[in-house]
Amino acid sequence: MQKDFRLEWRQRAALNGMLLYVGSTVFVCYLSFVRGGVLPAPAWNALLWIILLFTAVNAVAKSFLQESRGRLLYYYALVRPEAVILAKIAYNAVLLLGLGLVAFGAYSLVLGNPVQQPGRFTLVVALGALGFASSLTLISGIAAKAQNSNTLMPVLGFPVVIPILLQLIKAAKNALDGLDASPQPLYMLLGLNLLVVAVSYLLYPFLWRT
Repeated sequence: MQKDFRLEWRQRAALNGMLLYVGSTVFVCYLSFVRGGVLPAPAWNALLWIILLFTAVNAVAKSFLQESRGRLLYYYALVRPEAVILAKIAYNAVLLLGLGLVAFGAYSLVLGNPVQQPGRFTLVVALGALGFASSLTLISGIAAKAQNSNTLMPVLGFPVVIPILLQLIKAAKNALDGLDASPQPLYMLLGLNLLVVAVSYLLYPFLWRT
């Protein structure tokens, strides 16, 4: 994780590019929807998660794609594969949480904030960051082993994150409406996240040896 944070700080152009992507997407949404009228709450919720999904794909795609083959061989001699995948997931979760909070703040500033339970909505954003990080990190590792990896990443990633995305929209809708609904969507999100982390922990060593 320390290595990834140092690389991100040295290559700040990538981080600035992701922030620019978030800002420009929110601005386009403002031009498209708000100037034509008030955006309904369900559309506000769905549009936010679509923005966060595409931001996550762009942010996590470089997890393994930026690693050269020589550097991966060097890691192979130093650490266990389980440590690599868990560190990548943790780093991407922190990165996506920061980007998600920035996107939520900018989105609320420009398109309004109809959220009735901000604390619960922030928890959903945190679970979403962990879910996107855990699923897309393993997909990035698989794509890095294949040709046309930049194309393969979204093709493999979107079907995997659809169940997580559906639960996120449902849980966020409850926080948006201020309903004292069942916490089952939150439990489902937590369970899916733990399941994907466990699968990544078990499967990545086999991918590491290829």
